[in-house]
Amino acid sequence: MDGRGNTNGPKGVPTIEADGAIDQRLGETVRLLRQRAGLSIQDVATRTGLSNGMISQLERARAMPSIRTLRLLSIALEVPISYFFETTDTADVQQYIVRKNSRRLLRLTASGVVKEALTPEGKGQLELYELTLNPGASSGTDFLQHTGEKAGYILSGSLRLWLDNQAHVLEAGDSFRFPSIVPHMFDNPTQQAARVIWVTTLQQTDSPAG
Repeated sequence: MDGRGNTNGPKGVPTIEADGAIDQRLGETVRLLRQRAGLSIQDVATRTGLSNGMISQLERARAMPSIRTLRLLSIALEVPISYFFETTDTADVQQYIVRKNSRRLLRLTASGVVKEALTPEGKGQLELYELTLNPGASSGTDFLQHTGEKAGYILSGSLRLWLDNQAHVLEAGDSFRFPSIVPHMFDNPTQQAARVIWVTTLQQTDSPAG
């Protein structure tokens, strides 16, 4: 699950030569968001439960974050996870509409996951993504909890969704929804890439932060 990107992977997966630049951009984004929030590395470590060393390595592009790690950082820094996505160079950027060629990407080469943002830039109460999971790809090795809800639809391949230590294998055409406070993680245990529409709501007033 921790191997680097495969040059023969599905459309949207970066080549090995691009991995360093991706790591560097993510690290710079984390550092700039932390500094803009007026937080020290220790502050972010306390908020996320990650170690000082891990955050320092991420900022210096010495480590590649998992989806779980980025979600923890987005909560700690009070920004949508889409802030970590690559910016698009196209001029076809609209306030309410996302064109296919204008999608922003988040390529987590170590995790084997590519996320494409289907919602426009900026803060909102809902995030919509298309995920591509290479064989063996995962959200990380630990469960995640936070406020809100999650839902999704399997476009192709298989997704193994872990909810409160129970595994659910979902195939193309299956769908799901659960409160994000339920401990959750996911992976692709098959030898075929999977594509998933993934929906996240960011706030739910009757659920405490995880």
